[in-house]
Amino acid sequence: MTPTIINDQDLPGLYQAADGASLRAQSIYFWGLGVYLVLLLCAALVSFTWPTNILGALTSAALFLLTLGILIGLKVKKPDDIWYNGRAVAESVKTRSWRWMMQAEPYQDVGSHEITSKQFISDLKSILIQNRSLSHELTSSTSVLDPISTKMNAVRQLSLPERLEIYQEQRINNQANWYSKKSIFNKKRAFQWFCASVILHAIAIIMLFYRITEPTASVPVEVIATAAGTVLTWLQAKKHGELNSSYGLAAHEIVLIKGEALSVKCEKEFSEFVINSESAFSREHTQWTARKSD
Repeated sequence: MTPTIINDQDLPGLYQAADGASLRAQSIYFWGLGVYLVLLLCAALVSFTWPTNILGALTSAALFLLTLGILIGLKVKKPDDIWYNGRAVAESVKTRSWRWMMQAEPYQDVGSHEITSKQFISDLKSILIQNRSLSHELTSSTSVLDPISTKMNAVRQLSLPERLEIYQEQRINNQANWYSKKSIFNKKRAFQWFCASVILHAIAIIMLFYRITEPTASVPVEVIATAAGTVLTWLQAKKHGELNSSYGLAAHEIVLIKGEALSVKCEKEFSEFVINSESAFSREHTQWTARKSD
């Protein structure tokens, strides 16, 4: 028998719509922030290169006005809020979906497929109601898909050993690999941007000492200082260090959770196992919501 493979496309349309909204908002936020920082650096460079030239002054002023416009746009549109909110909604829906497929509490098999299906759909509605601010961003055509796909139904009808195998391979192992890779990626990025910041600060210090020995020399200390500031701002926005720690902890916790599957012998034990696993996964999702108010 070919094992049933659950992809993101098989989850409720609300998941795909929220996930798409989150990814779009994330892209807009970092694109806007990146352009803002580049223009800020360009403005400082123009100001240094042509300090007494009228055209240079006008160019620098225009660049600063553009950066101000981008800053105001990010503040008004708040793509970072949409990003965090969408991610939290998407992961909440995914957690509910896996609990429903695995017949875990509160979606145990009560002899009526209709009852558990209605409860699941009601829970999805509650998630959407609690996040009304995201509703206008859910423009994806996937939002009109059925909340319970054919594959979700098929998985729910499988035997306990089959559901346990699918949950271990496609949920727990998938999460463990994802968090592990993301932890390594963010650790590398954090180190790379930290090195860039150290190098820029070192260059600025060398330039300052050179200016002391050669007072008449023209060195772009202010430009380098601005560059160091942009690197620090980008590093803080990306949260590489924070994500490295949280993803690494999640990966280790999931590895420990995997061992609990050995003691699962009945539906009740499996339900408790799924609930504990999803609770561990949701800790990271809760942080997404908390970051909105940072």
